[in-house]
Amino acid sequence: MHETLSTALAIFFALSSALTLAWGTVVRHRIAEAAPDDGSLKGSPLWAAVTRPLWWAGTGTALIGYGLQVVALGFGTLLVVQPILVLSLMFTLPLSARYDNRRISKSQMAWAGLLTAAVAVLVLLGNPQSGNPHPPLNRWLISIAVGTVVLSLVARSAVSLIRGEKALLLGLVTGAIFGYVAVLSKAVVDIAVHATIPVLLLSWETYALIFGAALGTAVQQYSFSAGALKNSLPAMTIGEPIVAFTLGYLVLGEKFQVDSVFGWLAMGAALIAMICATVALSRSSIKN
Repeated sequence: MHETLSTALAIFFALSSALTLAWGTVVRHRIAEAAPDDGSLKGSPLWAAVTRPLWWAGTGTALIGYGLQVVALGFGTLLVVQPILVLSLMFTLPLSARYDNRRISKSQMAWAGLLTAAVAVLVLLGNPQSGNPHPPLNRWLISIAVGTVVLSLVARSAVSLIRGEKALLLGLVTGAIFGYVAVLSKAVVDIAVHATIPVLLLSWETYALIFGAALGTAVQQYSFSAGALKNSLPAMTIGEPIVAFTLGYLVLGEKFQVDSVFGWLAMGAALIAMICATVALSRSSIKN
């Protein structure tokens, strides 16, 4: 009963986080679209954004959303919380359409329904089992080293691309960074719950989390400035849970409690459906 209540609370706070993050994302992207980029410091996307009060309001909202995500992680596993956060795409696209005075098409609604069903299958059928939020240090070092090399190469290659492709790659980098942030958040939340404040302040996970969140926010702003929201947002939205899933399995040792061939086929189909629905929502947005 206690485990069921904890999972229900994790789902509630994850949904609240998805909705809050969606609004903050739309606000910051609208500011980025209006920002000049003439090569000077004051013309840079990040500088133009941070000098506007509305950007801080949007960022503050995003921080509240992240706080709700942390609370959700305190009640449930990464494998429960991360799929639900993908639903922020469902919330963001209608909000963006509202600001742009356009309607959401029937195909978008259908893909949104598929996305919701896929997330439900992953969370309910998968029934994830908790892992170890404090694995051996060598697991962290290997995963962080690999991620640093790969993401640095992707970000570097994005510099010379056209706006749409640049936004896509930077969106992927942003999502991957926040995937690491999600895993570090799980570790920090566990320290905060079970240890003292001095231990929390002295843990390397705390400072890695702060650095990762700051880096992810900066890269996210550049991805918003590099092209339309429909190019960057789906990439970062699907990139985060995939990286978090992988790290949750390989680093923390979280597992889905599925023990049949049919169950794993359903889980695989749900994951593919989640990815396809996200991509389809992106492509359908391009036509509007």
